[in-house]
Amino acid sequence: MENTQNKVQATSSPIILTPGAVEQLRLIRQQENIPEEYGLRVGVKGGGCSGFSYVLGFDLPKEGDDVFEVSGIKVLMNRAHAIYLLGMEIDFVNGLDNRGFKFNNPNASSTCGCGTSFSA
Repeated sequence: MENTQNKVQATSSPIILTPGAVEQLRLIRQQENIPEEYGLRVGVKGGGCSGFSYVLGFDLPKEGDDVFEVSGIKVLMNRAHAIYLLGMEIDFVNGLDNRGFKFNNPNASSTCGCGTSFSA
């Protein structure tokens, strides 16, 4: 089996991570002892109340992924997902009524109240 890490190339990123998101992701990586070879997978999957839901988690690079460097964090994205995520900003909010990652996606024609699913 070939190492897929050798097949992916770092290119300019289609997404933005806010300083709050970067800080939280680094904290999660440290607390969970996530190995350095893992990157942050950003993607979409079918489902959710609006048609698509976001994928966000640490993973190893896979065939078909593009690899980006965003504020010192290696970001992995399946090439087919770029059409849904181009220009998206990921933030981390820590308020009284809401705590977690927030997705600001200019490609979403509508979003649900939970903020984790959208339609395009």
